[in-house]
This record gives sequence, structure tokens and C-alpha cells, in this order.
Amino acid sequence: MANNAQNISQSRPKNIIIMIGDGMGPAYTSGYRYYKDNPETEEVEQTVFDRLLVGMASTYPARVSGYVTDSAAAATALSTGFKSYNGAISVDVEKRQLATLLEKAKALGLSTGVAVSSQVNHATPAAFLTHSESRKNYTEIAERYLDTDADVILGGGQRYFSEELINKFTAKGYQHITEMSQLNSVTTPKVLGLLADVQLPWVINDKQANQLSLLTQKSLELLSQNPNGFVLLVEGSLIDWAGHSNDIATAMAEMDGFAHSIEVVEQFVREQKDTLMIVTADHNTGGLSVGANGEYVWKPEVLHQVKASPDMIAAQAIAAQEWQPIVTNLLGFEPKIQEFATLTNARMQGNEAMAIALRKLIDIYSNTGWTTEGHTGDDVQVFAAGPGAKLFSGHQDNTDIANKIFSLLPSSAQ
Repeated sequence: MANNAQNISQSRPKNIIIMIGDGMGPAYTSGYRYYKDNPETEEVEQTVFDRLLVGMASTYPARVSGYVTDSAAAATALSTGFKSYNGAISVDVEKRQLATLLEKAKALGLSTGVAVSSQVNHATPAAFLTHSESRKNYTEIAERYLDTDADVILGGGQRYFSEELINKFTAKGYQHITEMSQLNSVTTPKVLGLLADVQLPWVINDKQANQLSLLTQKSLELLSQNPNGFVLLVEGSLIDWAGHSNDIATAMAEMDGFAHSIEVVEQFVREQKDTLMIVTADHNTGGLSVGANGEYVWKPEVLHQVKASPDMIAAQAIAAQEWQPIVTNLLGFEPKIQEFATLTNARMQGNEAMAIALRKLIDIYSNTGWTTEGHTGDDVQVFAAGPGAKLFSGHQDNTDIANKIFSLLPSSAQ
């Protein structure tokens, strides 16, 4: 036992970065490998996920919610080390508050932050920062962020923060920004960056943006200023949203955005040598399958041709009289006569129906399968690098991930 404790103290990181690909079950990382494959070479190249893989984790919530978790219960497990009911934000099944990773880190004198592509008060960041009986209490969660003393809060969610609330943040010394272009002007913590009304833009609609990477880079820069170290949560939130919509083209672009953010952190870990990164998913969304319909085929090249998200293609098609050429151009392939007839019918029913029809068409052409618009109970992968990374190898539960991270925190306040 003494030896084990000694090993931990030798490999105790100064900084800990936990990165969550929301909804990113194993089929997403497999699909991403083929999506990124260079067809000009014989080999299928490794991705950052292949490079960092160390283990697997089970994701089931508290018994009262069965075997399939939602994001709130999963984030509660990853943040506190306790199982709870679906919808819980770091409270137990009796609705009592559970101490979160970022609260513990803050009490030990470390800096803390969250950088996400959803609204900053969405289930995952909320469970790391605060407590609520329901993930749906967006306004209450936003108000509770005021008491977290977090040094960095970056993502979307302007609509949930009233002017009065923002004034309270600025009174506490927070710089408040609303545009990506203002990131450069922030050189010291604390910062509240609400960079979109709700979610950040889909990567597929602005492939150059790399917004989550930029938020990750800025978070590292700001949090590193604390000589005691920091704990940072980064979430590729919208992988899950694309999965719920069964939208493979948008999902793979979101995976790419998340992968770039992981590479930013991986580089930081290589250079600093005192930083642990753990990457995982909170659960699997959509029951994605890489190949479908009895055919032993998957065509990621179709996804590379799609120039915009199906909801954006739908909006443009509905706004234009001559819409068929627009759809053909943005899809990157020409639908057949019968497929255009289906799209015509969907177009008359409005944006959502048109977007669904387009997603289904992309599934047909790429031969992608889905089993649900919800979550599934599959285990998820765990990836890690840096001091303490070996602790996360093999099979573990999502609560084990939290408890292992807790064991790596300083034993007393800095």
C-alpha cells in the first residue's frame, strides 16, 4: 500500500484537464477514424483517440433510473463519484448536494474553469460547477454560477444570463465577453464568455472556426497563471446534439472540432510534463452504426462533400424558389427523382421535416445506421496522458474516474 501511495505522490499532476465528448460512444471514434482516413494511402491512419486510448467505463445511473443514463446523471458521476437519478445536477437521489471536482479544486487553492460548445449552464458543465434538482433549471443554474468563483466560464448561453446577473458577475471582477474576437483582449482571469445565444455554431457550417480549440487554448493560458495549478473541464457538447438528430455529417464535423481541442491539450501536456488529461464520453447517443442495411459498406467520402448542416440546407431550400440546385450543391451529390419527390413533400411541411429528410438521405448515401434518437447503455472509452494516466487503464465505472481524479488532487490547500 505504501508503495502505491508513493507512486501516486510521484506522479501527482499539478494540473488536471477532463474532456468530455458528450454522446461520443465507441462508434463515433471508429467512424471518425474512417472519416479522417487518407484514401490515397494503403493504411488507415491513427487518430488522436487511437493514440490516447487507455480503458473503458460503464455509464449506468442510480438504480432508480435503470441502466441508461442522461447527461446530468453521467456528469454528476464524473464530477462527484456518486451515482444519481437522470436529471440530477450533482445532488444524490435524496436531492442532497454532492461536492464536485471543481468545488474541491477551488477549496484547495487551484484555479477552475469550463469551456464548452453548448450553453455554459447545460447539464455537463453545471454538474461540475454547481447543484440543482433538475438540469432544466437553466436560469437557477446560471445564477448559482456566481457563487462558484470559477476563473473561466466559456461557451454559449446568452439567453439565460439577464443583464442584472451579468452586472453581478462584473461586480465580482469578471470580464464579460460576447464575441470570439474579444478572446484576445482577455489576458487574466476571471472571464465569463457567453459567445452565442444558446449553442456555438456547428463546425460543419464554419470549418475554419475551430471555436472549441480556441476556447480550450485560452482557458489553458488563463488558468496556467495560478502557480498552484488548475482543473479544467472541456466539453465537445454538440456531438451529442447531432447524435440526437441522427445527423452523421454534422456529428463527424463536431468530432473533428473536439479532436482538435484534444490535440491542443495533448500538446500542452507534452510541453508541461506536470499536467494530466483524461478524455471520455458521458454516454453513447443515437446508437450510431458504421455501416447498415445488411451491406458491408460505409462511405465517409459522402460526408466530406456535405457543405452545411442539414438544418441550414433546409432553411436555404425553403427560402428559395429554385431550391433543387441549392440542395444538390450543398449536399455534394444529386438526389434521384424519387428522392427529390420525398424532399418536395418534406419542404412543404417546414424546416424540421426538410432537415430530417436530408439527414435520412445522407444516411442512405453514406450507409450510416442509427437505432434511436435517445441514449444507449453502451460502455464508453477512456483516453489519458500525463502523470497519473495509468490509473485510468482497463475497465472502470464512471464514478471510479471521479474517485481516481480526487486521489490525484493535492492533499491540503495550497
